[in-house]
Amino acid sequence: MCTKRSLVGSLLVLSVFHMGLGVSCVSLGVIGVTQTLWQQKSQHSFSPIWSGACFLVCGLSGILCAKKRTGLTMILFSACCICGLIGGILNVQFVRAMMKRASSLHSFHLAFLCLDSLGILGCTLSTWLTCRLASSEQKRLFLERDLSLHHSVEMGEKVKAVCVASL
Repeated sequence: MCTKRSLVGSLLVLSVFHMGLGVSCVSLGVIGVTQTLWQQKSQHSFSPIWSGACFLVCGLSGILCAKKRTGLTMILFSACCICGLIGGILNVQFVRAMMKRASSLHSFHLAFLCLDSLGILGCTLSTWLTCRLASSEQKRLFLERDLSLHHSVEMGEKVKAVCVASL
């Protein structure tokens, strides 16, 4: 069984991975757009830049989630992962359509597809890890509440025993 520490560590590693993918997608997207503008072609796409931005935001929110581990940060991270997943899938569709039309930027399109496939896989794993972390936090909070309640009952019984003994 995974410990909470290993879940948080895996979440941090995946978040750094997302940030690296985001920076790579954005930089490769900017190079691709400037390449098509330089060749004076009318078919350039900004979708790799947007999917890279989604991956970058996903990575930043993942680091925040690993540091804070509150319910709101976990929900934020899950929402960002889902947005990154949608952005990656849409970018794959756009790039596939662009590959059919343009042949000069084939290596860029192939790189976009590889990066987005890794991003989709990373978002799926991050969502799963966040669910595991949320389950772990829920169990921890339940145990704390249960122990606190048990402690309160014991203290109440001790107070009663002291009061009865003093009479």
